[in-house]
Amino acid sequence: MSYFNNNALTAEKSYEQKTAWVYLLNLGFYFVPLFFMQGQWLNIIVALLILVPFIFGYFWAYNSSTQKALYPIILMLTCAIVATPFTSGTISLFSFVCFFIGFFYTLRTATLGFLAICLLLLLLNQVVNIEGYYFAFYGMGISLGVGFFGIIEQNRQRIKRQHKRSQDEITQLATALERERIARDLHDIMGHNLSSIALKAELAGKLLHANQLDLAQTQLSQLAEIARDSLSQIRQTVSNYKHKGLQACLPKLIQSLRDQGIEVNVEGDTPSSTDLTESQLALILTEAINNCLKHSHAEKVSLIFAQDEHHIHLSLSQNTAAKEITEGNGLKGIRERVDLLNGTFEYQTTPVFQLNITLPNATH
Repeated sequence: MSYFNNNALTAEKSYEQKTAWVYLLNLGFYFVPLFFMQGQWLNIIVALLILVPFIFGYFWAYNSSTQKALYPIILMLTCAIVATPFTSGTISLFSFVCFFIGFFYTLRTATLGFLAICLLLLLLNQVVNIEGYYFAFYGMGISLGVGFFGIIEQNRQRIKRQHKRSQDEITQLATALERERIARDLHDIMGHNLSSIALKAELAGKLLHANQLDLAQTQLSQLAEIARDSLSQIRQTVSNYKHKGLQACLPKLIQSLRDQGIEVNVEGDTPSSTDLTESQLALILTEAINNCLKHSHAEKVSLIFAQDEHHIHLSLSQNTAAKEITEGNGLKGIRERVDLLNGTFEYQTTPVFQLNITLPNATH
């Protein structure tokens, strides 16, 4: 369980790191004043050079923990202060600083940080001798607004972590309950039988010692019958564990689609049939939905179930067409499972991909 959870968290973190470049588009506001600084090449060059440590600090902060975030924030703030005499576009740099302050720290600490940035902007406006107060006031408005988004993002991440922990706790609890159920079932099945086997084996040994062979043979025969019955019960119990049925499988498959942002529409009641039919149908749906997740760009998937006295019908369709496909292991496996149940299997790739399966409705 922890292995899969760690893989999911790693994949999510990797995705967030890849998208970190997107937010740097806000640096476009940093470049705007540079276009109007004709002939001021020294200022332009210095302003561009300062971006190098600033971007380094940005990615440093993006991958930092709360305990270590202060260092990249100080680096970014220093770059913003140093660049201010050369360009007023540093307003965008201060907004990045405020975002990370809002993201990493408590509301009280973030509020104090925002106040310090506002006072710093007023001070820089005076020291650099910028005409008017547009630099200070615009900088305050933008920095506070972006800082507020940092607070929102912090809350979103916290809720996501809490939700993840809740899911893990529910999964662990379900696993513990399942283990208890298995232990209870095995105890109920084998506890009495093993006691009987021990008693009859002991009794048979005493009868053999007393040379009462006929009675000993009777006890040994009963012992063998109990052992065979126990073996049969264990096999039946294991078979029941393996067969979860379509009712248990379907919600997880639907959730896997929704986790990828795919809308799912289900029509009709989940069919009920023999263990073999239901288990094969669950495996067919698992393969079909896995193929949808791996190979399609669908935004919507529809599942339609229908059942009558003689047949079970399943239709799976997505709202996009499929490229020209050959029957690989996935479709081949579905066809083999359908053939095993003497059913029919058809699919189309255009104008939308659709899979249709008809199976005989065997009685329980």
